[in-house]
Amino acid sequence: MARRLFCATRTLLLPAPAPVPAPTSASSAAAAEASASLLPLLPCKRRKKLLRKLNSPRVAPIEPEAARRVPALDAVLDRDTAFRFLHRARSFLASLPPPHRIPLAEAGKLYRELGFPRGRKVSRSATRHPLLFHLPVVDSVPHLALTPFMCSLLEEERRIHDDLLPSRVLAVRKLLMLTAHRRVPLAKLHHCRAVLGLPDDFRDRVQDFPDDFRVVVDPRDGRHFLELARWDPALAVSALERDFVVDERRVRRTFRFAVPHRRLMPLDAEDADRLDMATTFPLVSPYTNGALLKPWTPEAEKYRVGVVHEFLNLTLEKRAMIHHIVEFKEEFGLTRHMYESLQKQNRAFYLAGTEMNWALFLRDAYDENGVLKEKDPLVLFNEKLQHYACMSKIDSRETMIDTAGLTE
Repeated sequence: MARRLFCATRTLLLPAPAPVPAPTSASSAAAAEASASLLPLLPCKRRKKLLRKLNSPRVAPIEPEAARRVPALDAVLDRDTAFRFLHRARSFLASLPPPHRIPLAEAGKLYRELGFPRGRKVSRSATRHPLLFHLPVVDSVPHLALTPFMCSLLEEERRIHDDLLPSRVLAVRKLLMLTAHRRVPLAKLHHCRAVLGLPDDFRDRVQDFPDDFRVVVDPRDGRHFLELARWDPALAVSALERDFVVDERRVRRTFRFAVPHRRLMPLDAEDADRLDMATTFPLVSPYTNGALLKPWTPEAEKYRVGVVHEFLNLTLEKRAMIHHIVEFKEEFGLTRHMYESLQKQNRAFYLAGTEMNWALFLRDAYDENGVLKEKDPLVLFNEKLQHYACMSKIDSRETMIDTAGLTE
């Protein structure tokens, strides 16, 4: 019997294709290493300029030791970068009324909303995905618009969101139970909707669940908050607690909250592991009230690490960028020392990206090839969308012919 671990303080017209990898691009860390190898060959002035760029937080990897990096997980962020325009542009154009188009001159100013590099032409990014985006001319004005095929994909995505809405409501309830005051600003949920797998209109749909949520307005600043209507003890069970019952040994190997000891205390490896085990367990459940814990204590650190672990389990792909985690800093009671706490738990988490913009992965959720072990239906849809985005003009023409044959 497991010992106590936690203390209480429709388918598309076309058949679904097999997902293909993102367009081949060099990893950001590999590109930095290649640039560093050129330093001895450059003149002094150019060498200093390149060295400043390599040491910049925009380029410097969050994991300084190359031996501890996982290239398969780093490639996941490179894939996100390659498809940034695809996901942001389709979300922005889908929010526009039919026929989902915008003048090209206006689209060129929305580089943040559409996800293309600043100073580049938006038409260049759109022509890379001819099956999903096109540039029609309306009244002698070129526009950026979604293709009819892309509109059919969006309809399929809406059906997937409708089918998964009960599970998403469950995840948001657990998220609210993690917070200190059992409420979260609706604007923060909307900002993190893609990470949590929420539909774009989730703020309007919460009114359909009066037994689970309440929308309240803060009288001080007028912000709208989503508040938990009722506490469910059956939901206050973290993923670690469930995993501990199934595989206790794996959970015990995952975390370590070591207490430093002096050299005068002669401990061999076995005794040091026993001491670490004694200081690590029991862990603190993330569904307890963290405000009651004294700050800067091992229990408070266990609580904050458990909250981040549970939040990542509620995400769509078991990972999140740092700005998504910091978005809930006040609600989760996180501190500025959270980076050091996460870095020490390298068996549970993996930090990828650069010092300025890094991501946090759950190691157990991915296999050795960087593939998510359990994929949500929305993840499978996004992979199919990326497959169509990689199609060339010839492939898209053949797809259109096949689609016309199926509709007949």
